[in-house]
Amino acid sequence: MTTIQAALADLERFILDGIPLARAMDLRIAAFDGDRLTMTAPLEPNINDKGCAFGGSLSSLMTIACWALVEARLRQRGDDCDVFVADSTVRYLAPVWDDLRAEASLAPGASWTPFFATLDARGRARADFTCVVPGADGKPLASLDARFVAKRRA
Repeated sequence: MTTIQAALADLERFILDGIPLARAMDLRIAAFDGDRLTMTAPLEPNINDKGCAFGGSLSSLMTIACWALVEARLRQRGDDCDVFVADSTVRYLAPVWDDLRAEASLAPGASWTPFFATLDARGRARADFTCVVPGADGKPLASLDARFVAKRRA
């Protein structure tokens, strides 16, 4: 197992051990390339009464995917921070009938450089993120725009 794979396995364990909802949803980190983090979850534990994905599961998956992206980048640098969602907007665009997949990244125009510079200077930083649940045709089925804050632990 490579170092990045081991780090992602540790992060996934941290999420599943620390967030009971993530465990119940059966969330998994599917991919991380440094800029984008993809999380998945099977439809079955996240289904609603109509047979498609429950909106709360979609919102949770996208929020946790963005949170995990921030956490992964901080861990890569060796930063010990608490990460919080400050605000978010969710859009449900079409039903999700298959297993869930969410792709988190920095929002357009955002950059890790000022985020880490501010964190280094002030011990606290924030950045905007976006997450989408892509459909088979590539169009989003759901999306989340959110601001996350990292605060260095004392």
